[in-house]
Amino acid sequence: MTSLIELNISDVEKISSFAKSILDFAKDTKLFLFYAPMGAGKTTLIKELCNQLGSKNHFSSPTYSIINEYEYPRGKIYHFDLYRLKSEEELLDLGIEEHLDSNNYCFFEWPEFVEGLISSSCVKIEITVNGNNRYLRASIN
Repeated sequence: MTSLIELNISDVEKISSFAKSILDFAKDTKLFLFYAPMGAGKTTLIKELCNQLGSKNHFSSPTYSIINEYEYPRGKIYHFDLYRLKSEEELLDLGIEEHLDSNNYCFFEWPEFVEGLISSSCVKIEITVNGNNRYLRASIN
């Protein structure tokens, strides 16, 4: 069974409440796949999700490093930007399976190559942009 929430996330002043709603919706699910066009706010939302989890790290996009690792009170958070990858094999070479099996939070931007490697529940987040408005649709699969 798939669960679903939809949010109008246009007001960046409310990003904290959006992130809290997403984490409440996700419950114990720790794998998140973010689908959105460039500049839609994926990294901003992930930063706030990390803040809501209690992380005090400095957050940035892992565009060039591919993986950023953050600490939070109950473990680690892995933030992936897979934009530059060309294949699932590149992910396997990075040791992605270890991260997927770690029971830590994993946030994936541009997740197309990781989809086939996930065997447990995940939260799929789609952000669409219409003018100055942003809409988020999250489902648990």
